[in-house]
Amino acid sequence: MKHIFLTFLFICFVQMSFAQAEPAKTIDDRIPVRGLAIPVPSVQGLDAFLQFIEKDLAPAQFNMLILRVDWNYAYENHPELRNPNPLTKSDAKKILSVCRKHNIKVVPEVNLLGHQSWAKNTFKLLSVYPEFDETPHVKTENYTEFPNPDGLYCKSYCPLHPDVHKVVFALVDELMDAFEADYFHAGMDEVFYIGDDNCPRCGGRDKAELFAGELTKIQNHLSQKNRRLMIWGDRLIDGKTTGIGMWEASMNQTYRAIDLIPKEVFICDWHYKRADLTNVYFAMKGFDVASCSWNTPEAAAQQIKDMVDFRQRSVPVMGNRFQGLIQTVWAGADRFLPVYYDPETDKVQEKENPLASNARTLKRVMQEFVKLK
Repeated sequence: MKHIFLTFLFICFVQMSFAQAEPAKTIDDRIPVRGLAIPVPSVQGLDAFLQFIEKDLAPAQFNMLILRVDWNYAYENHPELRNPNPLTKSDAKKILSVCRKHNIKVVPEVNLLGHQSWAKNTFKLLSVYPEFDETPHVKTENYTEFPNPDGLYCKSYCPLHPDVHKVVFALVDELMDAFEADYFHAGMDEVFYIGDDNCPRCGGRDKAELFAGELTKIQNHLSQKNRRLMIWGDRLIDGKTTGIGMWEASMNQTYRAIDLIPKEVFICDWHYKRADLTNVYFAMKGFDVASCSWNTPEAAAQQIKDMVDFRQRSVPVMGNRFQGLIQTVWAGADRFLPVYYDPETDKVQEKENPLASNARTLKRVMQEFVKLK
């Protein structure tokens, strides 16, 4: 009996030793990607933005900053596509320097394919190169309401135009070099105009194949320099089967492209009012995925919890695909930061200022990240 008791004590001691020796889960183990996606600041707002990175994002454990640059950069390859007062290469280096100091990965973003206009405003690419327009017969300048009379609001370039990639890839390469980045975000969300019947190149073609072809072409271009593509995931979700609809998912058949695109593509799975579990779908299809929040604090907190749970409860090959959460800000940084810093923001109703709920959600995300530290 004595020997049995001593053996029992030895086993307990060994078990306790192994338990104590097992390293605690770090925040990177629990949720590897902790990101913010936000438009770049103006030149005048750059210093305030750098302070925001230093004093707010870094202490809250953020490690990725997706900067929607679009046409707000002083492109040297195509200066005709600059917006007024764009950021310069020197400005990009300032952002990069602060981010590197805090181990924050910078990911530049330019909206490709879709989002080439907004309501009545056609953006630089199609304004300067109207021949790239998938739907030149849709005259956005005549629109005074949102959404447009056809229920939509953002144009696309034609993915089969023979000259469009010479232009957009030159911009992508220049931005990637300026930010010394290895990830590029191409947007690719809310692509409603694709394979239009009136397009002499795309008319009658399969919309899923067109979407997959464009996405693959972008990833293949990036792969030449060991770079990786990120996109918003809505066009790869079946809006009818899921019941999610045409905005957060696809109702024009592009969702079938999910089986036609490279697995290197990183999916940013956005759902703002609910913590929909389409991230599981993307992971099961073999993609790395991050959930994306915007203006609902409770949904954002649930998305973070789900990501941590999925990583813990899945076999490693699946668990590693659940990468984390990216909080989104869609207003310009110059507009957003004053609301974020305003002590009265927590009391402001969304109908009074929609940015208030966005700021509250970011603060909630920060709190949740710090809890995981």
